[in-house]
Amino acid sequence: MLRPTIRKRILGIAIGLIFLMAITSALSTVMTRKISHQLDEFSSKYVEAYGHLARMNVRSLEQALALRRIVIGRMQSPPDMAFSADHRKVYEAKGEEIEREAQAARALINAIIDDVSTYSDNAQLGRIDDRIERVTSDLRRYLGEEYKRLLSLLDAGNIMEARASLARTDTLRDELNQRIEDIRTDMLAQVRSDAVVTMRDQRTATVISVVLTLLAGILGLMFSLFISTGITRPVRRLLDGTRAVEAGRLDESIDVTTRDEIGQLTTAFNNMVEQLRHKERLRETFGRYVDPRVVEGLIAPQSLTARDGERRVMTVLFCDMKGFTSLSEGTTPQGLVKVMNHYLSTMSGPIRSHRGIIDKYIGDAIMAYWGPPFTEHSEQARLACLAAVEMADRGTALRTELPELLGVRTVTSDCEVRIGIATGEVLVGSIGSEFMMSYTVMGDAVNLASRLENVNKIYGSHSLVSEAAITAAGDAVESREIDRLVVAGQTRPETVFEIIGRAGELTEKQLELLARYAEGLAAYRTRRWDDARRAFQAALEAVPGDGPSKAMAQRVEHFQADPPAADWDGAWRLDQK
Repeated sequence: MLRPTIRKRILGIAIGLIFLMAITSALSTVMTRKISHQLDEFSSKYVEAYGHLARMNVRSLEQALALRRIVIGRMQSPPDMAFSADHRKVYEAKGEEIEREAQAARALINAIIDDVSTYSDNAQLGRIDDRIERVTSDLRRYLGEEYKRLLSLLDAGNIMEARASLARTDTLRDELNQRIEDIRTDMLAQVRSDAVVTMRDQRTATVISVVLTLLAGILGLMFSLFISTGITRPVRRLLDGTRAVEAGRLDESIDVTTRDEIGQLTTAFNNMVEQLRHKERLRETFGRYVDPRVVEGLIAPQSLTARDGERRVMTVLFCDMKGFTSLSEGTTPQGLVKVMNHYLSTMSGPIRSHRGIIDKYIGDAIMAYWGPPFTEHSEQARLACLAAVEMADRGTALRTELPELLGVRTVTSDCEVRIGIATGEVLVGSIGSEFMMSYTVMGDAVNLASRLENVNKIYGSHSLVSEAAITAAGDAVESREIDRLVVAGQTRPETVFEIIGRAGELTEKQLELLARYAEGLAAYRTRRWDDARRAFQAALEAVPGDGPSKAMAQRVEHFQADPPAADWDGAWRLDQK
């Protein structure tokens, strides 16, 4: 059967590689041991022998110093015999140390000569050994004789002769020290020569190891390619298919060319791809009814932490078109669907491009929201306000497209987009019954956004925003405070703002409008009705037809005729939704 054949092929590759590795390792071990032995000889014999010769010089100098201190002690008045006796012991001890250093150096040199497994200049080493022996003998003989003569002269009190003897001793010692120095120089040359040989052998061993490793690698690679070609070819096809699936290409399948395990795996892979195609079609279809990010979160529960319900601060947007219902009257069902789809697509584009979640369509109204985990908390209000600006711009363009879609020449000027935005705490999660669920948001912020969308009717505005939303949006958009309202269902006044446009894009007339409107609003709240009326009229002169200015001017006229109560707080209360 093929299963054992695949196992045998893999086992053959492993055995072949292990065999080549064993040969390479054995040769490398032999060469490494040889180099190691040479390094050991170099460090423990050559270098140590040179060290012993260097210490012979040091001990000789220390012996000369001890001899001078002996003479100094004997020349004092009265002579310091104890001092001289102590340094006499030092002198004799240093002489013994010189002997030991010389013997140690000779022993190491002879060990090098006796080791036939390493290269060395045995003739030169033998000459160095003889020279060490002669120097040691001369040091013992001549310096010993002069030392005895010096001590006898000191005992006899012959200071002049003692000084002459000391001078002869120094001269003789200098000559012997120079001979030791010459031996050290020749020994250092041998150390360097051995180091060169060792480095040469090490480089040779390295080159041989590299060559053997490369040879083993090449042979192993050829062996592996020869054996594994029959295995890897179908695996490559599977790999290419997997990469195609990873890239999202699910329209291809792999031909099954074998009946072995790989053939079975290929069949299973094709079945898996077919299942993925089916799931992708379901995902695409489902994604057109529910935002794909919500779909992804529902499919992968770990990515949607609030699916079971959680309180979060979110930004909610409601959008509607004024006059759309009356505009669609008399339109055929097919034409109405076409117009509705175009309108909803036009208005939904900015929401999606600004990473908002479209919650639902309610007739011609749109409900959307921003917030975690789909958008960062710090940017949700900014994105919603920017989306509102773009929706208002598209609404203006939509009015020019509607006649062609409806088959009429013109449409009423009342067809304008109205938007309400609010930021606040809501309940977010999967809400519904055991028969149908919807991942949505509920709460006061949702109600407030809906109310603000409807309040546009009263002020003739396009985009009304709660104070919390406009504050969180920062300097992304230009806005103006419209009024303080108590919407239906609430008792606390809510400061409401209107989005005018993107930051830095206002005209001089719009800036004039904002300034005059703010003056009028301030006068209105302090019951300075005449000042308020003049300010609102000035705002209308800057931008004729400004809805909020018209509404506030009419309200001022109403309050001039029928002033509010004494406890009036400047807020306007709405009884209807």
